[in-house]
Amino acid sequence: MDELEAIRLADYDGLYHEDAATKMKISRQTFGRILQGAHKKVAECLLKGKALKIETQQKED
Repeated sequence: MDELEAIRLADYDGLYHEDAATKMKISRQTFGRILQGAHKKVAECLLKGKALKIETQQKED
């Protein structure tokens, strides 16, 4: 879910990495690594015709 949030903040909302990292309460360097991983996965899906599956974690009571 961190990768999806990183893409939303940086690519969809257009935030700078520093601002997006602050919103996620992580360092800018960590944000950059998360975003890089997300971009690689999305690119692989687009280039190789793979499906992109997004799963949410269920919270236990």
